Amino acid sequence: MAKFYLFLWLRWAIRVTICSFVLASIISSLITTLIYFNHGATSINSEVSAALFDIFKFWFPIAWSIALLIALFRSTKYIFNSCMNGYELKLLECQSKQTEKNEAKILENIGYGDLVKVWRKWFMVIIWLVGVQMIFALFFTYLFSSYQSVFEWFSIYWLFAFVLSGGYLSFILLGARCKRVKVQKC
Repeated sequence: MAKFYLFLWLRWAIRVTICSFVLASIISSLITTLIYFNHGATSINSEVSAALFDIFKFWFPIAWSIALLIALFRSTKYIFNSCMNGYELKLLECQSKQTEKNEAKILENIGYGDLVKVWRKWFMVIIWLVGVQMIFALFFTYLFSSYQSVFEWFSIYWLFAFVLSGGYLSFILLGARCKRVKVQKC
């Protein structure tokens, strides 16, 4: 079972990393291009290319913050119905009050609309796990470094690392936290 969660987490982490990085790069490139054309589209020399690269570097963390949320939501769809190491996560249909718990039907074709409630619960688990990691990081920062506040070292890059590391435990807790998710042998 531990291998299942490890493989699930690795697949999810790679997907979130690639999707968020590509989306953030596209957004930053679009903003940089718009700024370039808005300021007259002068001929590109070393100074202009350095300025464009600085603009891209400025907008990339901001775009990555937005892209990370989008990638987290989109990646949730792909954790279901994938057999890894003999197990898979299954998403159950919403149950009405008349149906029994045992009669819940497993969704084979999962759409983004089916994921909203599950994603909210899973996202809250991620937020709590990242919060706990931040408390420990703050504690160790005060003890073992010369930083005086969290804003001196914290960035989207650290947040991304905390989200990825918290993702592993969140998949283990997802089945207990959300009744529409269950682990099944395949």
